[in-house]
Amino acid sequence: MASASNRPRPDHAAAASGGDKASPDAGAARAPGASPDADERFMRLAIEQAELAIAHGDVPVGAVIADERGDVIATGHNERELRQDPSAHAEMIALRAAAAHIGHWRLLGTTLYVTLEPCAMCAGAIVLARVPRVVYGTDDPKAGAAGSVLDILAEPRLNHRPSVTAGVLQRECAALLKDFFAARR
Repeated sequence: MASASNRPRPDHAAAASGGDKASPDAGAARAPGASPDADERFMRLAIEQAELAIAHGDVPVGAVIADERGDVIATGHNERELRQDPSAHAEMIALRAAAAHIGHWRLLGTTLYVTLEPCAMCAGAIVLARVPRVVYGTDDPKAGAAGSVLDILAEPRLNHRPSVTAGVLQRECAALLKDFFAARR
């Protein structure tokens, strides 16, 4: 089983509730029904989505949104090159599809799985959509907004702060990006 970690910063679930740092083992950072096995299963689906982006020359990032029953309600992969749209990130595509699926912009009771740490744009959309939980695969040291460069998802001045689980299938997610960029050099 690949390791997942909460970053060495205040726990997002605790920040959202105004409480002290919660122990990851206490389950505070998990949505109802979430488990390490489920996280890996959904992250593998996100990896499959990421692989679809390669076919049209996009950076391989994939996203999956699951509801509280554990059903996939939306997927997305990067389509910036395909659409020539700077906002066509995997998360944005999945968020739009999930909102259309449930018929509402508030994505309560969902978990967003994404292979790469969300950027500032995507993190902002996650907050605005009220997604309660975000799980990502690998850090983005150049543009990550879940703790690497910024931490929009834990910003106390915002009205929503999802819990965040980082590092699920990290090696596999990082390898997709490394291999993609190595092939382009």
